[in-house]
Amino acid sequence: MTNAVWYLARGTGVMVLLLLTVVVALGVANRAGRPAFGLPRFAVAMVHRNAALLAVVLLVAHVTALLFDPYAQLSILDVVVPFDAAYRPMWVGLGTLGLDLVVALVVTSLLRRRLGVRAWRAVHWLAYASWPVALLHSLGSGTDAGTWWFRALAMASGGAVFAAVVWRVSAVASPSTSRVGVLS
Repeated sequence: MTNAVWYLARGTGVMVLLLLTVVVALGVANRAGRPAFGLPRFAVAMVHRNAALLAVVLLVAHVTALLFDPYAQLSILDVVVPFDAAYRPMWVGLGTLGLDLVVALVVTSLLRRRLGVRAWRAVHWLAYASWPVALLHSLGSGTDAGTWWFRALAMASGGAVFAAVVWRVSAVASPSTSRVGVLS
């Protein structure tokens, strides 16, 4: 049973990192104002939203598995209060901070109609902070962090987000998509 919990925690942790990478990359790319990946913006937004929902479900499974894992020795307090865990407090604390940011994103997304778009968007900027925090957490506390395949996965994740940022910035810099270019 202990091995099953440990493998569940590891697997869901890796999948959450991958899904958060997809979510952030699609969110950044979709704001470029032009079709990304040959798909209409609504399709990219739908994949973005569904990947985010799946990431949240797997994040809950990841944290729950770690709560039952005797090696990790996490308490409920460790899941809520960053940098107080007995095991690798800095790295687990980053995971807790990432979880707190994701919870804020989920709660404000559920209350989007009551908050208004401006307040929701202000909180939604936390997504840009949650991804690097999750990446650092996985590199510092993940069992597989020292393996070649996980380092390659982390580099690919960073590359995907970087490429999305370049895509978005190039759209802003392009005269054909700028406001001045449209008015001329």
